[in-house]
Amino acid sequence: MFLRSNEVVLGPGVTAPNAPLQSIPLKINTRVIDGYNITDVADFNLTAKVLAKRNYTLGREADLSPTDLALGWGNMSDEAVLQHVDISQSGRFYFWRVQQFPIPRKEIETSSANMHIVPGNAFVEAELKKVRKGDVIKMGGRLVNIRSSTDQWWWLTSKTRNDTGTGACEIVWVESLYIVTPTTL
Repeated sequence: MFLRSNEVVLGPGVTAPNAPLQSIPLKINTRVIDGYNITDVADFNLTAKVLAKRNYTLGREADLSPTDLALGWGNMSDEAVLQHVDISQSGRFYFWRVQQFPIPRKEIETSSANMHIVPGNAFVEAELKKVRKGDVIKMGGRLVNIRSSTDQWWWLTSKTRNDTGTGACEIVWVESLYIVTPTTL
């Protein structure tokens, strides 16, 4: 593992081969935190490569989710592919651009996503601060919808990896977050 500009470089090869696991929860919980109802939509677990990380401090979303992680799995966790994909984040969105497609467009779209991270505990909050671009992480928790209990404001999660554009980001209540290396996968 080499460090460059606070970025983890692992070299070519798929480092997170599997798509996220999502299932219907056995029990749907609603947590009430600071005037927001946070309702489980699905159980959610993944191992993924961090393609980009962006912290936010402004807006209601930042009160709950201070960080967005653009994450990739399958070929979108392979630096041989990623060297041909320009990745950025802005305004709670993840953007990618290519000169030539190193893999099919649909594979880029379905093997990566921007995720709004809602730390579920102090450990996750501390680990989230350590995450860097290029890290491989294991994350577990719930996809959630969020609604204000005081007005009409709401924020809904994506429930599929096949969507793109507005509304395609996952909102994840994260209960476990670990930075891993390829030797511990």
